[in-house]
Amino acid sequence: MQEMIDAVSDLCFDWSGKYPTEVDVLPQAGSDRRYFRLLLEDGTSVIGTVGANEAENDTFIYFADHFKKKGLHVPEVFALNEDKTIYLQEDLGDVSLLDILERDGFSTSTYNYLQKSLYELAHLQVLGDEGLDYDRALTNKEFGKQAIMADLLYFKFYFLDALRKPYDKQKLIDDFEALSTYLTHTEYKYFMFRDFQSRNIMVKDDESVHFIDFQGGMKGAPQYDVASMIWQARANLPEEWKIGLLEDYMDSFDSFTEELLDREIFRSQYNGYVLIRLLQVLGAYGFRGLFERKAQFLTSIPLALRNLKSFMDDNSLGIVLPEFKKVLSICVEDDVIEKFTPIEADDKTPLVIKICSFSYRNGIPQDTTGNGGGFVFDCRGIDNPGRYDQYKAIHGRDKPVVEYLERQTRMQDFLSSAFDIVDISVEDYIKRGFTNLSVSFGCTGGQHRSVYAADSLAKHLQMKYKVKVELCHLVQEEKQWINTPGA
Repeated sequence: MQEMIDAVSDLCFDWSGKYPTEVDVLPQAGSDRRYFRLLLEDGTSVIGTVGANEAENDTFIYFADHFKKKGLHVPEVFALNEDKTIYLQEDLGDVSLLDILERDGFSTSTYNYLQKSLYELAHLQVLGDEGLDYDRALTNKEFGKQAIMADLLYFKFYFLDALRKPYDKQKLIDDFEALSTYLTHTEYKYFMFRDFQSRNIMVKDDESVHFIDFQGGMKGAPQYDVASMIWQARANLPEEWKIGLLEDYMDSFDSFTEELLDREIFRSQYNGYVLIRLLQVLGAYGFRGLFERKAQFLTSIPLALRNLKSFMDDNSLGIVLPEFKKVLSICVEDDVIEKFTPIEADDKTPLVIKICSFSYRNGIPQDTTGNGGGFVFDCRGIDNPGRYDQYKAIHGRDKPVVEYLERQTRMQDFLSSAFDIVDISVEDYIKRGFTNLSVSFGCTGGQHRSVYAADSLAKHLQMKYKVKVELCHLVQEEKQWINTPGA
């Protein structure tokens, strides 16, 4: 971490002639990129971004420069280091549209921000498309049949097949082919953001809206981006807002193009892209939640399923797809939604889960609650980072160790099994009103593997069950190293 701070500080000096007066580490989002806020001597600030994916950085910087020159609402990129892994960009603040939705709910001001966002989206799609070199796109140049099929297959492999429900696989593939062909023949193709959701919309100074994370963009149907925001599961917008915002968007789109939209055709194709987006999100939640066992994605699955059910109840696609319709009906059955809806603790739930990391050299920690027992997981079957010089002086919360355990060992497989075992007891204990459960992770030195595993379980249980957790790292606390999960 200090190496990254030093590197962004050096780039700041190269750009401005001065080092930052302060560097704040910003929370990491879903990607591998790391963000830092650099405070400058004159009281202003910039964002330092560190990302190992040079192609991704190159696309983002090209798109940002192209859009900024056209006066569109994206951050300006100020500087890039020689190997294209670190860049400085405009600081748009800390408040996203999702933050406003969660803070203000369905208020008039929230609707106005959504309306502004769709206006600026239409502006970006139409004006940003002009002169854009789509050969510089990160993945596909265009969201055509191949990309649509990829999203549908993503849903099939990572969510649908995990349900283990019977369906005719060949007929479903045939319906996928028919739907992707139908949607490829869209009347309108402009710049497509690809991940236009409230988390990627920043509200600057409580007024203007700006867009980030558009490096996945390509040429495609503008309806896809509108569907992504209006039907975002976490936003859960009221039905009348969804209808009104679509009309607002079409009004905005008309203001930037020479020919008016054929709104009947636009709406018909819009419904198809809503469905594609909902299924792509379910595939992502399935992969991250069911396969990678990340709790925040597991808890989002029931929201996405209810969103899909709401869409199916009130909309049609304009194309007959019998096996696809059957499969979607299976996905939104009450028992499927209930399967993914975990029991949650509340203020009256007495259960407290104590999670510890320890060294086997010092013995297994005792359960002092009076119940005895609990779970003890032995992490020594996982390759030990402590055997390598670059990791010996750091611990299981340091980024290099985290990356090593996640990418070069079977830690995720190990934790997936541990989570499944512990989840059974947690759900039962919440229902029965039990007060205590202990879980311990041990490794040779209590420094790397067990620390990472204990932190991971704590995050998982807090995210999935909202249950009280007491976290202790016995060896590290003896060294007077105390921190919060995820630091």
